[in-house]
Amino acid sequence: MTGPLARDLADHVPADEVEAASLKRVRNYVEDAEAPMDREDAFGHVVASGLVASPDRERIVLLHHRQLGMWLQPGGHAEPGESRPRAVAEREAREETGLDLEPHPDRPGLVDVDAHRIPASEAMPEHWHFDLRYVFQADPGEEPVVPDAEGHEVRWFTVDEAMAELELDEGLQRLIGKVAEGSRSSRS
Repeated sequence: MTGPLARDLADHVPADEVEAASLKRVRNYVEDAEAPMDREDAFGHVVASGLVASPDRERIVLLHHRQLGMWLQPGGHAEPGESRPRAVAEREAREETGLDLEPHPDRPGLVDVDAHRIPASEAMPEHWHFDLRYVFQADPGEEPVVPDAEGHEVRWFTVDEAMAELELDEGLQRLIGKVAEGSRSSRS
C-alpha cells in the first residue's frame, strides 16, 4: 500500500510496547485490507482522531461520548473517498468541537497509534478501530460548541486536571502524555 496512510505508518515510532503492538496490528491490517478506511468492514477499519491542544500544550479538549460513556479525543470514521488520515482527524475534530483548528506546529505528524475493540451496537457487531492520532491547536479562549447531531459534552481541561480527575483509557493517557511532553505543566 502507498499513499498518506502507508507513509504515516511507516514513519511512526511507538512510545512503548503497548503502542508497538497496536502499530504492528494496524500495519498488518492495512497491508491486507482492500479499503482499510471503509467503515463497512465488520472486522475493523482505520479511523482517525485529533487531540485539540492549546498552543502551549497545557490545555486539551475532550468530549464525553454518550454511547461509550467515556471522555475521548475527537475523531471518527472516514467519509467515502477520504484517504488521508490527518485530514479525517481534522474534519472530525472541527465537527465535534466547532473550534477553528490548525495542525499543531510542535506535533505536525502522526503522534500515536492505538488498536482497540469497539462494542457491538445495533448497526455493527463488535469490531476493531485502528486509530491514527494527530494533534491540532486552537485558541483556549474559544469555547467548544457541540453540534446538535453529535450529542455529547465537550470542553477544555488542563492536562493535569484531565489526567488526575477523569477516568481515561490507557491509550488516551499515553497520547496526552506525548502531547504535554515539553510543555510547562510537564516540567513542573
